[in-house]
Amino acid sequence: MNIAVLRIGHRLVRDDRTTTHVALVSRSFGCNILYMTDVNDDIKSTIDDVNNRWGYASNFKIEIVKNWRNTILNWKKNGGIVIHLTMYGLNVDDIISKIKNSSNDILIIVGAEKVPSEVYKLSDYNIAVSNQPHSEISALAIVLDRIYEGKQLKLNFESAKMKIIPSIKEKIIEKNNYLCNTEL
Repeated sequence: MNIAVLRIGHRLVRDDRTTTHVALVSRSFGCNILYMTDVNDDIKSTIDDVNNRWGYASNFKIEIVKNWRNTILNWKKNGGIVIHLTMYGLNVDDIISKIKNSSNDILIIVGAEKVPSEVYKLSDYNIAVSNQPHSEISALAIVLDRIYEGKQLKLNFESAKMKIIPSIKEKIIEKNNYLCNTEL
């Protein structure tokens, strides 16, 4: 199963950090691609740099799309499931087993500004992590965690130039096969 994320909308400057974090969560949790609309090109460069330094778990890439509607329709045409993250949706725990047990590819829609009502209608599932205002970054992480059942926390990132060595008391980073220690 392949999982992609579609980030709809981007309020210039205001959403740069949030969109970057949506990309980082998508990448580190093993998604294959992040489609983005209306985005600052610097974000793509930032993620390309992260991939270069920290490696790849799923050949993660960013693709800038002009038309989010066509992206959704093409996904559905190819048999994929479309999930829209919204606080107005069904609780994630009430629906996630149905999604996990499917072998279909999954497209997860993460909005920025007010999402057009058409997105609700085009989606197979409108899913809420909470029916309260919350962060789209945390909602994405929680939904991906439910789908992957925690397995994404043990991904192997190929061709990494930098790797964190877990430690209780120090920061240990392996850079090109050399260990660098720093106290916390």
